[in-house]
Amino acid sequence: GVSAVALFTLVGAGTALADPKGLWLAQDGAKVRVSSCGRALCATIATPKSPTDPSTGGPWTDKNNPDPAQRGRPLVGVAVLSSMMPNGPGKWSGQLYNTDNGQSYEGHLLELDRRTIRVEGCVIGICGGRKMTRIQ
Repeated sequence: GVSAVALFTLVGAGTALADPKGLWLAQDGAKVRVSSCGRALCATIATPKSPTDPSTGGPWTDKNNPDPAQRGRPLVGVAVLSSMMPNGPGKWSGQLYNTDNGQSYEGHLLELDRRTIRVEGCVIGICGGRKMTRIQ
């Protein structure tokens, strides 16, 4: 929608900000590590949102992965952002992986300021996003 366009316009008007590589705290309590993957940025889960999965009582796994062979893998280390290439000042575009439903989407990483990034994705015209705050 219109708000996403306005947000991109505001972000695009700024100068290049700090590097988004580092450790970030997601709104649900998970910690995500953003790093370089060749020329692109990627991000992996460093720590899940809680020590155990309430539905199983055990460690979190990638239980919603569309590939049954991947469903037992630990959630720590799973890539949630991949192939994020620069797409304007403070903006990267690539693939998002949603561990809650096992779906992948086109998405963006927006650097709002040195301490805040926003990850946005759209599916079937419905867009959403979450902010993350820098830990280190």
